[in-house]
Amino acid sequence: MKNSIVIIGTGHAAAQLAVSLRQQKFQGEITMIGNEPYLPYHRPPLSKAFLSNEKTIDELMIRTPEFYHKHQINIMCHRNVVQIDRIQQTVKLDDGQQITYDQLAICTGARVRKLSVEGHQLSGVFYIKTIDDVIHLKKHMCTAQRAVVIGGGYIGLEAAAVLKHHGLAVTVFEAEERILKRVTAPELSEFYTRIHYEEGVCIHVHKSVEKLLGTNGAVKQVVCQDGTIFDTDLVIVGIGVLPNIELAQQAGLKVEQGICIDAYGQTSDQRIVAAGDCVQYFSQQYQRSVRIESIPNANDQAKIAASTLCGDTKTFDSLPWFWSDQYDLKLQIAGLNNGYDQVYVRGDLAVGRSIAIFYYKQNRMIAADCINRPQEFMLSKRVISSGIIIDPVILTDENISINDLINNINKVS
Repeated sequence: MKNSIVIIGTGHAAAQLAVSLRQQKFQGEITMIGNEPYLPYHRPPLSKAFLSNEKTIDELMIRTPEFYHKHQINIMCHRNVVQIDRIQQTVKLDDGQQITYDQLAICTGARVRKLSVEGHQLSGVFYIKTIDDVIHLKKHMCTAQRAVVIGGGYIGLEAAAVLKHHGLAVTVFEAEERILKRVTAPELSEFYTRIHYEEGVCIHVHKSVEKLLGTNGAVKQVVCQDGTIFDTDLVIVGIGVLPNIELAQQAGLKVEQGICIDAYGQTSDQRIVAAGDCVQYFSQQYQRSVRIESIPNANDQAKIAASTLCGDTKTFDSLPWFWSDQYDLKLQIAGLNNGYDQVYVRGDLAVGRSIAIFYYKQNRMIAADCINRPQEFMLSKRVISSGIIIDPVILTDENISINDLINNINKVS
């Protein structure tokens, strides 16, 4: 009898895991279960190319329906898994159906953190996490003139850029003293603040929302805790995400900030693996437990988890990397900057639209933010992964080409 693998989730990690199983010659049944009505799709374009109508729904799809049919990957859309029974090795769906598994993969991802202030339920308040979220937002954008974005993180700033491009007057509220505080150094916050001001976006820091006011059930005003009131036609909320760990918790798996996995993608139950935004693992590179919200990370973890399910013992410890698109800016991030003690800048923060920021800890590079600097990004990934020590004075000297630095590193390694 062939083994059966059930994958909970239809996001990036789930899709990659299913594909990797077939690539590694797994012959058993593969069933993916997701709570959306769509096949697995790319999420990063939602706040960019899909919101700006540069991509259609079909163009968002990770694989075609024909691909899943050809490779006998059964996808159950618009269904919710409500329970994992590890003893009976079954998952229970919201309609009572039970599906048996020999091995299980949990790829439940993360959900948006919801606004909880008065008026949060008004029409015209949007989040950007799913295709349907953006479809509803785009309909509202057609008649809107003013928009408020709550949250100065990457999702909020990406959405602000698109809204501004479509002619709306855009105001961003950030509760902290600077945008992107949670994820980057003051230098990069300064750079993005300048760019958004140059594009005509208004950014208010130290600005917390007290309530939303509406007319006939639709949002019309944002009231801040300092008493200021802003008129608006729509509100986009981008205040972070929460990992979907509840199923794993209820099943008795080890869970901390995420579902705990080892270097092979295994949970505390050897028949169950997990991958993606919902998991926590120990990073050898940074010598601490981390939970990463990143598509490349999800894909890499899924490949390792698939190998484990197929009986191959490969380990996971890829260098985390991320990206963000705003206006004509392509930000590429290598590594994690937590705990940095020095920051070095290549380029000019005050002018232009190209810069690289390198994060050092104890004289070693641990992360880099590279805007319209693909060579610096590639160099940074190499330096961080290898542990090579590179003099930041040389690194920030634009008279020295990055190609020369890369060639020198290649000679050393």
